[in-house]
Amino acid sequence: MPQPDIVPVVPVTDKKSARTRSAIIDAALTLFRERGYDATTMRAIAAEAGVSVGNAYYYFDSKEQLIQGFYDRAQVEHEAAARPVLDAERDLAARMTGVIEAWLETMAPYRPFAGKFFKNAAEPTSPLSPFSPESGPARATAVALWREVLDGSDAKVPRRLRGDLPEMLWLYFMGIVLFWVHDPTEDAAATRRVVARTAPLVVRAIGLARLPVMRTMLADIVALMEELKLVFAPPPPPPPPPPPPPR
Repeated sequence: MPQPDIVPVVPVTDKKSARTRSAIIDAALTLFRERGYDATTMRAIAAEAGVSVGNAYYYFDSKEQLIQGFYDRAQVEHEAAARPVLDAERDLAARMTGVIEAWLETMAPYRPFAGKFFKNAAEPTSPLSPFSPESGPARATAVALWREVLDGSDAKVPRRLRGDLPEMLWLYFMGIVLFWVHDPTEDAAATRRVVARTAPLVVRAIGLARLPVMRTMLADIVALMEELKLVFAPPPPPPPPPPPPPR
């Protein structure tokens, strides 16, 4: 006799905590849109969310950490929106296009103030930069999604390129995001056209990398990716404190 599916029970406190976190994020996004990122205080965010200032700081130490929370939530929503195309498609160009289209739909409600986010994220020293150590977990999750895009496709990828290709696809996606931020067309129509035109070109470039004449260039690309990883690697942890002197 088949056993019923076991559905994990989420404690009420966890559900309430998730709702409170989400309410604080939503309040912050509203105020960022109305007042701008720099002019918005944690006190104002707490008031907008209907929680105490101490409660807001309990969930988020700073505005930067709050935005990281938004990144994490958006990543989860994006992955869920992309799941149908990942489950149905094997063609790499179709998977790439579908995943980016899912992101465009997920981020559509936040597009009116995307430029305000980019203004802060574009600062190289900002923890909101997609290349910052603070953004490392969200970046790793995004790269993992692009790894799934690649691994679930029927594309034949050179062995030497396969390990670095998910990060290359993520960098391509970052270029699309930058275009989307500045796209003046309704419903990001120009961004959608760029994706539809460039995704097949990326797939064709991957196919060309399998040709023997491209081996030298392929080696250069792999070496460049290794250098870039070193540039954006997180700093090493501080050394442990010295032991106390003997008594």
